[in-house]
Amino acid sequence: MSLVNALLGAIQNPNAQANASQLGTIVQTVQQLSQANQANPDTMQMALGIVGKYVRSGLQETANQQGGEAAAQQIVNQYSGTNPNAQVVNLLLNGSQVQQLVAEVTAKTGLPAGTIEGLLPTLVPLVLQLLQGGAETENANNSVLHSFLDSDGDGSVDLSDALNLASRYL
Repeated sequence: MSLVNALLGAIQNPNAQANASQLGTIVQTVQQLSQANQANPDTMQMALGIVGKYVRSGLQETANQQGGEAAAQQIVNQYSGTNPNAQVVNLLLNGSQVQQLVAEVTAKTGLPAGTIEGLLPTLVPLVLQLLQGGAETENANNSVLHSFLDSDGDGSVDLSDALNLASRYL
C-alpha cells in the first residue's frame, strides 16, 4: 500500500487520528515556512519529501534496534507536531546524515544550506505529525507509519505526493 493510499485510508477510518484539521495544520505550516523563507510551496513540499526519506531511515533504524514499529511509533507520538524540536533531529539523524540531507535538498530545491539546517527542527516533527495520522485510537496499529516504514527496498517515499494530496483534499 502506498503512503498516499494509507493516508487516505486513515482519513476515512473513524478510529484513526487523521482528519482534515490535522492535515490542514500541516499544509498551513508548510505554506508559512514557504512564505517565511521566500520559497515556492512546491519547493518546500519537495524539501519535506527529502527530509521524509531521511526520517524514514532513522525510524527504520530505531525499529530494527529497539523492538519493531512500536519503538518508531513511540518517537512519532513523542515528537510529532508543528513546533520546532532540535532534539528529534539529533535522535533520528547523525551528523553525516544531516550533511547529506542538506546537500540533497540544496541540490534539488536551490534552498540555501543554512536555511535548510534552520528548518530541520520544524520539518522533522512535521513529517512525524503526518505519520501520526494513521495511529488508531483503539489499538496500536498505524497504517500510515507501517506504509512509510515499508522495507521492501524500493526506496520510494512518496511523502511529497501525500502532502500535495492533502493540500488538494482541503
